[in-house]
Amino acid sequence: MLTLAKERAEDWWEVEALYDLCFAPGRMALSSYRLREGVEPIAELCVTARDADGILAGAVRNWPVCIGGAHVAILLGPIAVHPTRQGEGVGGLLMQRCLNRATELGWQRVMLVGDAPYYARFGFRKLDGVEMPPPTNPDRVLGQALVDRAWDGVGGTVSRCDGDCNPD
Repeated sequence: MLTLAKERAEDWWEVEALYDLCFAPGRMALSSYRLREGVEPIAELCVTARDADGILAGAVRNWPVCIGGAHVAILLGPIAVHPTRQGEGVGGLLMQRCLNRATELGWQRVMLVGDAPYYARFGFRKLDGVEMPPPTNPDRVLGQALVDRAWDGVGGTVSRCDGDCNPD
């Protein structure tokens, strides 16, 4: 039995340790991390999964980004599951919580950088015309519309969300 909850301030370093464990040491050099620098994550979409003993099994954080200078989206991730809990559906639970909550909050679109075959089961597809900063492989830039046609006409370079980052 897992409990999903909004990440608390006191969870920050434990979640960071999980990310260090799950991802390569160079994770901070990825283009997605450049988009997060100096931008607060979307607090309502930062979620932890803990077991009955309070041990962290997984976590996900989400940030706002701007696309083509005109459209706001959620940049989902990083999402991580402790190696001892992988294969139990923890990542799927975190993903569904984020997508459901983002919809409730009025967000229109969400994107991530990841493996299309894995994320397709959550409704993600390759985004044509949406460009992450290099060196991101364009085949790994995926998105999902949280409302009908939310990605229609949306294109351009993904950049940091420095201004009004409310759902558009």
